Parts: sequence; C-alpha cells; structure tokens
Amino acid sequence: MDKDTSFPANHTLRLGGRLFSTDPPLVMGILNVTPDSFFDGGRYTDGAALEGRLEQLAAEGADIIDVGAYSSRPGAEAVAADEEWRRLDSALALLRRRLPDVPVSVDTFRASIARRAVETYAVEMINDISGGDLDPEMFDTVARLGVAYVMMHMQGTPATMQQDPRYDHVAVDILRIFSRKIARLNELGVTSLVLDPGFGFGKTVEHNYQLLQSLRAFRATGLPLMVGVSRKSMIWKVLNTSPAEALTGTIVVHTLALLQGVDILRVHDVRQAHETIRIVRKMMETPLPGI
Repeated sequence: MDKDTSFPANHTLRLGGRLFSTDPPLVMGILNVTPDSFFDGGRYTDGAALEGRLEQLAAEGADIIDVGAYSSRPGAEAVAADEEWRRLDSALALLRRRLPDVPVSVDTFRASIARRAVETYAVEMINDISGGDLDPEMFDTVARLGVAYVMMHMQGTPATMQQDPRYDHVAVDILRIFSRKIARLNELGVTSLVLDPGFGFGKTVEHNYQLLQSLRAFRATGLPLMVGVSRKSMIWKVLNTSPAEALTGTIVVHTLALLQGVDILRVHDVRQAHETIRIVRKMMETPLPGI
C-alpha cells in the first residue's frame, strides 16, 4: 500500500534578514489589541494583560506574532487610521522590547499603517485581509518596503461580507482572483508572498467546508499557504457551541488542513497547534510496511 508523502511542501519564507522553512509548518500566534474581536476582544488592551499574552505566545513557541488593531469580525465598526495606529504603537513597542527575536506581522489593510509599522518597528510581515482591495496603495507599498506579504481573499468588506456571499466554485473563483494579483505583485518585485483563502470572510459555512476540501488546489500556485480558522463560526456553528468552546473543533480543522499541505496556521492557541503539527507529521513520516 502506497502512502502520499508529498505534503507539506517545503517553502522558504524571508522574514526580515532571516529565512524560515515551512517544513514543519509555522504557527502564527494571534495578538488582538482591539476591544471587539470575536473571541478575545478587549482582553489585551492594558499593559499587564498584554505582557501576559506575549509571555504566553513566547512560552508556547509562536513562530510569528500577528498583531491586529482593527477587528474584522462580521459587522465590525470602522476604526480610524489614527486610532488603529495608537493601538498598534504601544503593542509593537512592548513586543519589540520583550521578544526582539520573534518575527512580527501586522494585520492591516491600510498601506499607511503598514509603512509606519515597518519604518518604526521593522515589522517583517504585513497581513492584509483584503488582498489589496481596500487600499490601492498596498501592493506598491509592500513592494517598496521589501517585507513579506500575506494576501488574503475577502468578498466584500467586514461590514458587508456575510450579506449573501456567492461563488460559482469557491476555490476556483479565489484562485482566479489570486492569479491576477500574484502576477501584479511579481511585476512589482514582491518575492515573499503568502496566500490565505480567507475562511469566514465573505463565505457561508458551506463555502468554508468546500474550501477546506479544496486546499490542495492552492499548491498549484507554488506559494506558501496560510489558514486562519481558529475558533471561527464555521466550527462553533456546526457544533452548536461558541468560540470559547471551539478548541477541539479547531484542532480537527487544523488537522484536515495540514493533511493538504498548509504551511502556516494562524491561531489563538499556539501550543495546541504545535502539538497538532507534530502528530500529523509523525503519521505522515512513519513508513508503512510492505504488503
């Protein structure tokens, strides 16, 4: 009996002046400094709580820390650029002091915020939920800055994305959109590019599970693939629970994604994600006896 040992692909990701292999897959720990994120909004808006979260992320082995100051949950209210930067500024200053060796990603769709984060704190990655759609300056900005760029797919905006999203074939439609954008970013010289199909962003529960079944298709791009499913409604709605009770479901979905070659898991629960990776890799690396 033959076993498929082709997953995951081994990509190299440049973060600042360092190269990171995605074999084993990387774990991106989420640090929300918003008052209204769907799971942990308001938990890390004061100094002591923020320091505690940073210590936890470091202790559990986050490979990258992704800092977000603008909630993208469905129906979230708009946040002014000045307020987004105010939240980020104090968090990034503390993060750089406490964990200077951990690569930092900033979750923003604004080119101006991306530029300030890189120029002020040498942030290594920009994680853009809109894939350049909400700010036409974003592609040119990340190209000039020379940072890694996560290009996510979202249908609509955070305020409208769950208002009757539609696709002919969700994975095929997203791949077509990505193909055009990848060509543009290649023209601009962006060399450290990660794709995120955007679970939950302008997708129904059914769309999300169709996408989960189709993740292998994104390998055709030759680029690293990141997924962010941690504690999302695609899990807790199926289980009739809540984000707080969705850890077990998250682990299951991470397992299914890893089996299709995902390179980066964006998570709230770093230790559990690393343990999931270790178990999946052990299964995939263990040889079968000849039959």
